[in-house]
Formats: sequence, structure tokens, C-alpha cells
Amino acid sequence: MNIGIIGAGHVGTALGTGWGKAGHHISYGVRTPHAETSRLLKTAHPQARVSSTREAAQWADVVVVSTPWDATEGVIRDCGDLVGKTLIDVTNPVKPDFSGLDRGYTTSGAEQVAAWAKGAQVFKAMNQVGYGLMDHPTFSSSIKPVMFVAGDGAGKKAVLQLVTDLGFEAIDAGGLDKARLLEPYAMLWIHLAVVQGQGTDFAFALLRK
Repeated sequence: MNIGIIGAGHVGTALGTGWGKAGHHISYGVRTPHAETSRLLKTAHPQARVSSTREAAQWADVVVVSTPWDATEGVIRDCGDLVGKTLIDVTNPVKPDFSGLDRGYTTSGAEQVAAWAKGAQVFKAMNQVGYGLMDHPTFSSSIKPVMFVAGDGAGKKAVLQLVTDLGFEAIDAGGLDKARLLEPYAMLWIHLAVVQGQGTDFAFALLRK
């Protein structure tokens, strides 16, 4: 599958590395593809393409938005026409001081992304754990960490498979409005990791009796 990852920070490159291992083709979409930082990115990830945001989005079967929240609207605009595209929103609309979500609890960042990316099938996923555990995480227990996916449309099957390809138990959480649950759920992980100082080497799991 061709995956265009918009944003090449810690989250984007962790996802790109994991999906590359699983046999997918990766293009990192950046605003300055000819800059020195982009050359270094290509050197560090020689199997991936590095192109403009628009080129990566138009080339891709699946577009992944992995930008800081305050940059998200702009990069979606840079992607161009996204009608019919499957888009995975991995962002969290977190306030700068980590005190909460700037969307509140009656809507979600993912629903805002869908409004910006008109015509795309938007899914919320891979926002519920830190980037250090996004690429085939392993724990002392054999239980896989869980990753919930929210969204509507025919692209959900592919998104669930991509989450599985990263080593998670992928769970369909329902429609995109369920991102209103998944973003506060991600805030719990952030609170435990950052505010309480428990570190980032943990994930949640779904246990069945």
C-alpha cells in the first residue's frame, strides 16, 4: 500500500518505519522537500520517498496526518484535493500546557479534520500511545496493546489492517464521533506519562475473560 505521511517528526517517522517493515511504500510529505532537513530525512530513511505535502498526499492510497495540532489545518490545505482519500488522523488537539483538549468533549479534533479535508474518509487512530511504542511494540506479556479506530466508510478495513501491521490489536470503536472518546482517552495516557511522570514505555490492553 502507498502511504503518504504528512509530517516527519517523531510520530510520522515511527509510523513510516513500522509500515515500511510491514512491506508498505512510504512517502513523507514535507513543506520544504529540498531543504537540508529533508536531505537528512532521506538519508535516515532511504527506503522512503521525501516529497512535497501535496505530492505525497496525491500519490498515496492512505494519507496520514501526523502534525502538531496547530499546524494541522494548514497542512491539510497543502494536500490539495482529498476527495475519496482514506485519511488517518493521528493528532491530538492538546492545549500547550497539557491541561486538556482545546476541542472540549462535544466534538473532536478528528471531526474538525474531516471538515477541513472535505470529501475524505477520515479515521482516528494511532493517537493513543507515544511514538516510542508505535513501531511493533513488545512487552514482557504476550498480550498485544490495543489501538481503537473510529471512523466511517469503506476505508476502515484498510485502516484496521494498517494498525494490525504495526503490532496492535485493532478494535473498531465505531463512527468518527467516537473520536470524542478516543481523544480524552489519549489525554489519560499523556497525563500518566507526562504529568504524573510515569514515563512513556506503557500502553493499554483489552483483556477478555
